[in-house]
Formats: sequence, structure tokens, C-alpha cells
Amino acid sequence: MVEAKRKQKILIADDSEMNRSILADMLEDEYEIMEAENGVQAVAAIEKYGVDLSLVLLDIVMPEMDGFGVLMVMNEHNWIEDLPVIMISAENSPAYIDRAYEMGATDFIVRPFNEMVVRRRAVNTILLYAKQKKLMGMVADQIYENEKRSNMMIDILSHIVEFRNGESGWHVRHVHTLTELLLEHLIEKTDRYGVSQADISTISMASALHDIGKIAIDEKILNKPGRFTDEEFEIMKTHSAIGGDLLRDLPLYQDEPLVKCAFEICRWHHERYDGRGYPDGLKGDEIPISAQIVALADVYDALTSERCYKKAFSHEVAVQMILDGKCGSFNPLLMECLTDIADQLPLELSQEEILDENNRRSLHNVAQEMLHHAELTASERTLQLLEKEREKYSFFATMSKEIQFEYNASPSILTLTPWSAKKLSANEIIAEPRKSDSVKNILGVENWEALSAKLRGTTRENPVVTHDCKIDFQGEHRWSRIVAHAMWTLEEPHEYQGAIGKVIDIHDTRLKLDVLEQLATHDRMTGLLNHASAKEQIVGRMAQKPDGAYALAIFDLDHFKMANDTYGHIFGDQVLQHTAEKLRQSIRGADIAARVGGDEFLVFLEYTEDLEPIIERIFHALTGRFEEFDISVSMGVARADLVGTDYETLFHCADQALYTVKRAGRGHYRFYDDSMDKMLSVISPIDEGEN
Repeated sequence: MVEAKRKQKILIADDSEMNRSILADMLEDEYEIMEAENGVQAVAAIEKYGVDLSLVLLDIVMPEMDGFGVLMVMNEHNWIEDLPVIMISAENSPAYIDRAYEMGATDFIVRPFNEMVVRRRAVNTILLYAKQKKLMGMVADQIYENEKRSNMMIDILSHIVEFRNGESGWHVRHVHTLTELLLEHLIEKTDRYGVSQADISTISMASALHDIGKIAIDEKILNKPGRFTDEEFEIMKTHSAIGGDLLRDLPLYQDEPLVKCAFEICRWHHERYDGRGYPDGLKGDEIPISAQIVALADVYDALTSERCYKKAFSHEVAVQMILDGKCGSFNPLLMECLTDIADQLPLELSQEEILDENNRRSLHNVAQEMLHHAELTASERTLQLLEKEREKYSFFATMSKEIQFEYNASPSILTLTPWSAKKLSANEIIAEPRKSDSVKNILGVENWEALSAKLRGTTRENPVVTHDCKIDFQGEHRWSRIVAHAMWTLEEPHEYQGAIGKVIDIHDTRLKLDVLEQLATHDRMTGLLNHASAKEQIVGRMAQKPDGAYALAIFDLDHFKMANDTYGHIFGDQVLQHTAEKLRQSIRGADIAARVGGDEFLVFLEYTEDLEPIIERIFHALTGRFEEFDISVSMGVARADLVGTDYETLFHCADQALYTVKRAGRGHYRFYDDSMDKMLSVISPIDEGEN
């Protein structure tokens, strides 16, 4: 019995059931039809079925997320590269059509539908993508086979050298892996050397040839178990120049990047950063970065491998010997890279001896470069690898027993891992979280807004925030800590894109006490100390060192009530958080800052120099603009040497100075003096309510 050919799947995303029905009637004879009534359902279907889908028919105007929002998500996840999209709409303005094509749509069909047009365009689009995918798969397979053959030939050649040298058969592989790891970390730290992903692949492959010059060295010297004589060492040192000469004298391939790179590595991988290496005594960045990297990788593996003349050192001892300069001088930047990746080296090298990491990494680099230039999309093999990575991520997320999430700011989508969604009794994909009943029930709008404000207040340099609140775990409200990492665009001006994060259920007693202590001593809105805790610290400081020069400044925001009345209380809260962050940035480590209440703050500081420049710097740091609101402050300052170290008196005097400023028109600062003694007793109720 002949098995029926499996139908290809088409996803129809349209909020009109009538439109979906019409399109399904036109196509269901040849295709399996799936339906989505809004953009969020469409994204969920694409994520779930992935490569099983052959085409998406996508409406533009839909609730929750429109068609352009779906295209944006497809672009962010690179789904658009493998899944064709035909836009369907009654709107045929050039602006809509141009935007659809710019975002990756393959075709555009205008309602009302013509059955022949719909069928023909669907068939043509699916066939076109199928042919393209087959071609790209063939090309990717060809590249893979060429890479494999190249690696095989280099492995054979390097193995011959190692066989004569009595070294482990894994030395070349280890140097390759170490070179690649160091290069990948180097380009994360700096673009100083202009190394691309293609360069990483070339340098890593060329590293296998670093010791080919040893083929010309007498085996008695190569495999001598004891220390070299001076004469033997001079002979041994010639292998780097010999290796370079072998490559330089090749009759062919002199213009190939691999050969040029291999020459640099062979000749100069024994040069040292301080100029004490050989054969040419190059110094610093006179040594090509390829040779510098391989030199460091070669030394590390030589230390951690057993040789005929020594036992293997442990990983920790080897790293410390290199950092202590016992193996020659290396580029300080590369030493930083080695320190940064030191913990992962033993695992990487041990895994390599179980899995053929060499071929996997080479293919990964080629694939990255291909994607970077947008010349080819992934082959079936690559898609399977990506699917395995997704499965691993999902497995580890489940095993961690943590609520993990990803938030995309535009369009506004909250994505939960499957385990997290089950734990919270929520959907995996939530559109417009701020308006979602699930988010309201689980977290509350107030906490969502507070977390969002913290994330928007981050920078690329300081992207991590925490937020403590109660979360509904299937009907049980428990204190939890949300730790989130804001995502920003790389291009300037940097734009906030969303966040990734996790929720920690505070069941551990130590962590619970830490959080409860934080809640008891700090202001929940701003993260600053609350007034009671600040007072306790200030009193303790002055009692411990009664002869110190202390000052207390109190300030509040001018016309803050206008911010609440004009833009709403959520905006007002954001202004307070912004001010608190500015205050944190302007004070010194030993200073004490707190929110007294409302829009009033205090700063306590000890000074050994002129006080006024310090106060002036803090004052000016607090003024500025937050979105639509101009921020100015009024500030009063009291000095302990004039009024004493009793906290209540110090606070009262600073308060008197503040009200003197407010009566004089706001927007500046004053130091307390005796003329303000009875100021508070004559302030009218109207004055008190003006802010």
C-alpha cells in the first residue's frame, strides 16, 4: 500500500474568521491549514511548528499584535529567513506595501481574494523557498565537507610532527581550541586588532601548523628526556624559522590567508612581548596577534601535558605560572583573556577529547560568517543543531526550577519557559503584559510598572536590576526576588529593547532574612535608606567619631505635585526613582543618603575640605530634566560644628534652612544660620501646601 504524501502546512493569521475560511477553502485541497486569529497566536504557532510550516498568510490589522509586529518577531528570531510570508490586506497603500517588503515579506495580496491568484502565489512561493533551501543545504554541505577535508589533512600533517616529537596526539587539537577561545574573548574585549569571525577560523586552523619546523630537528634532540645543552637549545630554536621558510617557499598558495597566517604563527610563536623571544626578537605588537595567541595557547598546553622530560602541571598551577611570568612575557590583554576564561578551560579540553569539537567549531565559525554577510541561510543540518540547542536550553530551564522569562519591549511580549508558565498557571507567550489579566493576577500592575521603570532606567554598562515583591504561585502569594538584565541595541543611540530574567522564590532562610532586612531598612520605591535606618546610622557615626566635621542636607523637589497631577502618579514615581539614582551617583561611598518621605530626601556627609563645593556639586547633579518634567530642588544644609551633634537638632536646623529657601522662591540651597531660628513658627499653611 502506497503511503499518502504528507501535505505541507500553511498558517493563516487573520482576525476575521470569514477571511480565514475563504483562504482555507482555496488551499485546503493541497495543503494542511492551520489558523491563528491574532498576531500572538501566530507567533506561538510559528515558534511551536517551526520548520514544519511552509508558508504564512499574514493579515496586517489584527488585535493584540498586528502583522508588522509578527514580522518584527520573526526577524528578531531569524524565522523570516526560512519561512516565507505573504501579506494579505484590504489596505494597498504604497507605505504599507513598502514596509511589508522591507521587513521580509515575500509577496502581498490585496483583498478581495482571487482564488487563482492566491493559489498560484502560494505554490510559487513555497516552491521558490524549497529550491532555495535545497541549494543552500547543498552549498553548506559542500563547505562542511571542504572544511572537514582541510582539517583532516592538517591533522595528518601535524600528527606526523607530533609523532616524531613524542607529544600527545591531542596537542594540536588543544592549541586549536585554546586559540579559538582566546580569540573569541579578545574580540569581546576590544576591536584593536580588527579580528573577524572569519579570522578566528583561519587563525585557529593555521595554529595546527605552528611546529611543522620540528620535522627538520634531529629526533635525539626532539625527544631528549633531560635538559638541553646550550648547543642543543640553539638547534631546537631553529624550528620556528624553518617552519616559516617551509611555508614561504611553497610554490603555490602564497596569497591564501591561511598560508600567510600559518607563516606568521610558525615563525613568530616563540617571540615574547618584552622582546626576549626568538628568532627575530620582535617586541609588543610587532608580533602578529595570531602568533601571540598561539604562543600563549602552546605554553598552556605544554605545561598541562605530560612530556618525556616532565610531568604534567595542574590547570591551576599552569595558569599561575603564566600569570607570574615564569614562562616568558605575554600581552597583558591576552593575560586578562586567559584569566577570564581560566575556569572553563579544563571542561572545554576534556569535552574535546570526547566529542570532535574541532569540526564542530569550524563549521560554527563558517556558519556565523555566512549569516553575518546574509549570503546563505541555514541548511537542514544547521536547523537540527539549532533545535538541539533549543531543547537543551528548555531542559536546563526546567531542571533549574526557576521562573525564567524574556520580555520584548516593542512589540510588547512576555515569553515564559514551559516550566515557568506551568508554575504560574499562565500562557507561555503574553502580549501586552501591562494589560494582561495573567500579569495583573500574578504580579500586579504596580510591580510590573516598578520593574519596567527600573529596566528603562538602566544603561548598557549597568543593565542588571532587582525587584522584591509578592508573586502568586498558583494561589499562594510568596515573597520573591526578580533579577532582570535589560537588553539594549548595539548601535548608537542605544535603545532599550526589553529584558531577560528570572524569579527567585525566597524560601531559603538566609536569603529571606536578607530581603526582609532590606525591606525593613530601605525605601521600597527608590532603594535608598528609609529615614529611621538613616537616622540610626548617622547617630552611630557621630557617636563613634564625635570630633568629625559633619553636615546634613535636606532637599525636596520643586513643584513635584505638578508632575503627579499632569502626568500621573506612575510618572511621579519614576521621577522619584530618577532623582534617587542621581543622588546615588553624586555622593561618595561613605556618605549616607535616604528618602525621608514623599519627595523629601536627606544626605549626611563628613568633610575635610571646604563644604560648599561638595554641596554645590550634589545640588547641580540633582537638577535637570526627566522626560517631559524639569527637575529643580530646594536644599537646606546644617553643619554639626555650628549646631551640635544631636541628630534632632541637626535635622531641625537643616529643615529650617530648607524652608528659608522655599520662602525665597525655591531652586537654590542655603546653609543654616542663627537668623532662621524661628522660621518654622511663622510659615503659613499655604506655604506648606505649595509644593
